[in-house]
Amino acid sequence: MAPTLLERQVLRARNGLAVLAGENRPPVAQSPRDLIWRRDKARLWRYRSEGPRYRPPVLIVHSLVSKSYVLDLLPNTSMVRYLVGEGFDLFLLDWVPPDAADAENTLETYVEDYIPGAIQALLRESGAEEVSLIGYCFGGVLTLLLTAGHPELPIRNLVVMATPCDYREMGFMSNMFRERRLDPGDVIDDIGLVPARALDEGFQTLKPTDQLVQSVNLFQNLWNDEFLEGFLAISQWARDQVPFPGGVFRQTVDVLIRRNALAEGVIPFGRGEVRLADIGCPFLNAFAEQDGITPAASSEPLTRLVGSDDATELRLESGHVGFVAGRQAAKVARPQIADWIRQRSEEL
Repeated sequence: MAPTLLERQVLRARNGLAVLAGENRPPVAQSPRDLIWRRDKARLWRYRSEGPRYRPPVLIVHSLVSKSYVLDLLPNTSMVRYLVGEGFDLFLLDWVPPDAADAENTLETYVEDYIPGAIQALLRESGAEEVSLIGYCFGGVLTLLLTAGHPELPIRNLVVMATPCDYREMGFMSNMFRERRLDPGDVIDDIGLVPARALDEGFQTLKPTDQLVQSVNLFQNLWNDEFLEGFLAISQWARDQVPFPGGVFRQTVDVLIRRNALAEGVIPFGRGEVRLADIGCPFLNAFAEQDGITPAASSEPLTRLVGSDDATELRLESGHVGFVAGRQAAKVARPQIADWIRQRSEEL
């Protein structure tokens, strides 16, 4: 039975005081896991399960600009928990927030060193011969460069979620670094990183009315404990930014923003170049129509730029977090991504 108006007011007052006091932050990233490999700031986790039903294992490569607990936000809104429950042997590659030692990291640092190292550790740990990759947000950019540039790696399937391609469609944060505008050095601090604060302020400019809308939604639903738990978890993650290595940021501005190389399909990389047309494995491009961080118009070209004969797209009617939280995640994103991988895997 739904609470009465008076009961809602009482609950709203109780929860409102707790929010103001910061006493009801929900615990996140609760799925049991084991650290099986690390190199510098890279960490490879394996999630515990009762035994996988499908091969190859699945490796999620997380973004460099956010924390990975969004993938395991709450028990009932966890992509990690869902994929494990569907029978996948799930691994996660994420990153300790960078410091001065990581300031000169480049895209090559991750694509030529950390991710191949993690894949080899995964294969040893699991006894598998191949891997399915999922790249989330900027992690998708890394997995695209990896798969295009390393055909020798045993990558069975590639999924990218909310991954930018056409940086002309990335809005304000991209446009302000175009030629004759801001220089990357304008936002890199004294130790060579883009500070977390600068990233947070940049993301807030993408949807300047978002905080007002969220405040209204919070007040209207403050009585609802289930809503409040999810709201606080996702709000905490959205403002919990991490610094960004200055070396990667300079490349992002030069290669991805000013040259728009991903949208061209040919990306200067290392001593040569990589071509998205060289990605021949089954490919799923998942993006969201209302995504204010990675707009659909930026992600959409990837489907036709890769060379795979099995290239599919998944459109969500949601925003950026619709892959990991909310109705679209529960009803569309998680089931369809799992089903797509399952159809291209082997049952044990």
